[in-house]
Amino acid sequence: MFRVKRLYTFMLQSFLPLFIMTFFICLFVVLMQFLWRFVDEIVGKGLSIDIIGELFFYAALTMVPTALPLAVLLASLMTFGNLGEKFELTALKASGISLFKIMRPLIILMACIAVGAFFFQNNVLPVAQAKMYTLLFSVKQKTPEVEIPEKSFYDQIPNINLYIDHKNPETGMLYGMILYDITRGMDNSRVILADSGSISFTEDKKHLFLQLYSGEMFENLRENTMGVTASGYMPFRREQFDDKQIYMAFDANFNRLDEGGMRSQFVGQNISQLRHSIDSIGARVDSIGSVYAAEILSIPVMGVTLTTSEIRGDTTVTVSRPTVAMETPLDLDSIFNSPSPSYAKTYLNQALSKARRQKLDYEYRSLALSEEAKIMRRHDIEMQKKFTLSFACIIFFFIGAPLGAIIKKGGLGTPLVISVLLFIVYFIIDNSGFKMARDGKLEVYQGMWLSSFVLLPLGIFFTYKAVGDSAVFNVDAYRNFINRLIGREAKRNLEVKEVVMTEVQPDIALARLADFETQCDKEAMRLKNSSFIMKRFNTSGLHLLKNNLNDIVDYLSNSHDRVVVNLLNNYPFNITSRNLASVIDNTRALAARISREAGIDEENEK
Repeated sequence: MFRVKRLYTFMLQSFLPLFIMTFFICLFVVLMQFLWRFVDEIVGKGLSIDIIGELFFYAALTMVPTALPLAVLLASLMTFGNLGEKFELTALKASGISLFKIMRPLIILMACIAVGAFFFQNNVLPVAQAKMYTLLFSVKQKTPEVEIPEKSFYDQIPNINLYIDHKNPETGMLYGMILYDITRGMDNSRVILADSGSISFTEDKKHLFLQLYSGEMFENLRENTMGVTASGYMPFRREQFDDKQIYMAFDANFNRLDEGGMRSQFVGQNISQLRHSIDSIGARVDSIGSVYAAEILSIPVMGVTLTTSEIRGDTTVTVSRPTVAMETPLDLDSIFNSPSPSYAKTYLNQALSKARRQKLDYEYRSLALSEEAKIMRRHDIEMQKKFTLSFACIIFFFIGAPLGAIIKKGGLGTPLVISVLLFIVYFIIDNSGFKMARDGKLEVYQGMWLSSFVLLPLGIFFTYKAVGDSAVFNVDAYRNFINRLIGREAKRNLEVKEVVMTEVQPDIALARLADFETQCDKEAMRLKNSSFIMKRFNTSGLHLLKNNLNDIVDYLSNSHDRVVVNLLNNYPFNITSRNLASVIDNTRALAARISREAGIDEENEK
C-alpha cells in the first residue's frame, strides 16, 4: 500500500498555505495595476455592480500569468527561509536527508502546477482575454453619466455644450443655463439661453429630455436660405419662450459588443487555432510576394524586358532564372543630343515622376507585407507564451527554494525584497524580449525565451550552492576575492584569546620557527638562482611554506602575549617571491620576542 512520508506531508503543509496566500496577494497587486490603468474608462459611466464584477473577474484571470511566477518565487523563498531560520532544515540535513530529497514533493507539485499553467494558458486564458477585451471596449463606448458641473462647460453630450451657473442638489433644478447645439453643423448652430431648467432621461434611456423655462433661442438659417443674403449677412431666427421642451438622442444604456471579433484575434485563440492562423498568413504572404516578384520582373527597363517562367505546385510558386529578351533599346544619347534642350528635360521629368510613383507603390506593398509579417509574429508570440509560463514557474522555484535555504530568513521582509528585485529583472528582460520579437529584431522564440535563458543559469547556480552548503552571501569571501583581483593582500585579524585549550611551549615554538626560517632561506636561495619562467610557474616550494606558516600561526595564536599576536597579524595569507623577505624578517622578530619573554636569552648568556 502506498503511503506518503511524513517529510513530504510536512513540506506540502509548509508550502501550500504560503503559496495560496502569496498568489492572491500578487494577483491583487497586478489587478490594482489594471484598475489604475483603466480607471478613467470605468468611473463615471454609471455601470452596475455585476458589470464591474464581471470585468474584474475576467481581468483577474488574465493577470494569472503575471502573478503565478512571482507567487512561486515568494512562497518557495519564505518556505525554505522559515525552515532555515528555525534550524529545521539543519536538522533534516543532519539526519542524512539531502536537499533534493527535501525538495522532492515540491518539485512534483511544481511539475503539476506547470502542467496546469499550460492548460490554463491554452484553454482558459484565450476565452478570458476575449471576454475581458470585449467587455472593456463595450465599457469604453458606454456614454458617461450626466453629471453637469457648475460654472464650466459640459461637453459629454454629443454635439452639445452646456453651461450652468449653479444648481440645486435637492431638486435637481439648473439655473443660468447656456446651451450650444451643433447637431446640424456649425453653420446651422443654435444657442439657447434659459433662466432655469431640468434634465432627465426617457424610460428607454435612449433620449435626453430638457425642460427649459423663461429663455430665448437664436438659430442660424443658412440651410434654408442656401447661404448668406445679398447684403452679406446670414439670416437667423430668434424665439422667446416661457416653457420649452427639447428631446436629444443620447443612448445611456450599456450595449455589450459581440465577442466573436475578439475570438478571431490572436488573444482569443488556442495553440491549434494559432498554428492554423500562422500557416494561413504565411501562405498569403508567400503568395502576395510571388505575385509582386513576377510583376517586378515583367516590367521593361530601358527597352529590356525580363521574361519569367513559372512552375506552380500545390502550395508554392517557383520562379525560374529570368532570361533577357532584347527589344529595341532606348537611345539615351539621341535624347540628350537633340536640338531642343526642353525635350531632354521633359523626358527626365517624366522618368523621375515614373520612378517616384513606382517607389511609392513598392513602399506601399512593402508596408502591406511587413504588416502581415507583424501579425504573424504576434500569433507566434502568443503561441510561445503558452509554454514560457510553465517553464518560468519551474525556474523561479529552483531560484527561490535554494536561495531561501542559503539566506535562512523567513517572514515577509527579506524574501519579499529579494523576490521583487528578481521579478523586476525577469519582467524587464521578458518585456524587452517581447518587444524585440514583436518588431522583428529577434526571432520570436529567441525573444520570448530570453528571460528563461537568462534566469536558468541563476537557478542552477543557487541550487548547486545550496546542495553544497556554500556561503554564497559571505561578504568576507567576496572581499578577499576583490582584494586578490586588485593586488591588495588581505590582512589577518587575530586577537588575544581569553581561554585557550593548548598552551604555547616556548621551546617547541622556537624550534618550529627556526625550522620555518631555514626553509624560507633555502627557498629564497632557489628563487635567486632560478630563471624568470621557473620563478613564475614552479611554486610548489612557496605553497609548502604557506601550509607550514598556517600551522605555526594556528599554534602561536594561543599565546597570551599581545606582541606575539600582533606579529602573527603581520604574516600574509599567501607567500610569494615578493614578500618572502618580509616573512623571514617577521619570523626572526617573532622568535626573538618569544625567547625574550621565556628568558631563554639570559640563560644562554649565563
